[in-house]
This record gives sequence, structure tokens and C-alpha cells, in this order.
Amino acid sequence: MPKQKINERLMRLVVSGLCPYEDPSKYEEELKELADTVAGVDQAEKQCKIFKALADVHRLRILKLLEVREMCVCEIMIALGLTQPTASHHLGILENAGLIKGRKEGMGLLQDCKTRINANFTRIRQRARHLNSPAQASN
Repeated sequence: MPKQKINERLMRLVVSGLCPYEDPSKYEEELKELADTVAGVDQAEKQCKIFKALADVHRLRILKLLEVREMCVCEIMIALGLTQPTASHHLGILENAGLIKGRKEGMGLLQDCKTRINANFTRIRQRARHLNSPAQASN
């Protein structure tokens, strides 16, 4: 945002009494510091990568399968009716987001959910179920 627009907005905060400082530039610094502390760009980008990876039906289904057990690409293809390029594409996105890891075994590559992310995914799923509950739907 251009500095002039920031200054205009800061003056509105001063006039409205919402700015706790006489010098609006101190308030600007405080707000920017707060944003960096609780919503840093690096952390937000990592989280965005994870949420983008979760924003696909096939990838969610793959994660649910991998919560149950390790699977090779062929098993995932058969279970979900995907072609090899499609399955590999989705697995690559999940691996790139740090949600799964692959390991070589014999001629194939086995995929497995990372335990640490798996726990977070379980919390996300529980929250999603709560949002879909009949009590929530009526609100």
C-alpha cells in the first residue's frame, strides 16, 4: 500500500481515538511488528502450501488411505481409480507440502503419511466434521 494511503488510514485512527499513541508512526510500527510476530510471511507461505495441498478431493482421499497404511503408487491408483500420471502428480504435491514421504522398497516407491502432519490433519478433519454437524449447519 502506498505510504500516502497508510498515512490517511493512520490519521483516521487518530481522529477516531483508536490509535493509542500521539505519534501515529509508533502505532504503525507496533501493527507491523504484531503482523510479523503472529502472521509472518514465511510461516503463512508454508501453511498456504499445506492448505493448497489439502484442497483437492483426490489428495484428501490419498491422505486418508495413507493414514491406514503405507501404499505404493499402484495401490493408490487402483483404490481411487486414478491413472499413474494423476496419482504421481497428487503424491508429488502432498510430498512437496511435507504431508507424506516416500521410501524405496524393491522396485516400487512406498508412500506414508508423516506422523507429525498426520496428527495435525486429524485435528483439521475433526474441525471440519464439527463445522458440518447439524447443530453448526443451523447457525
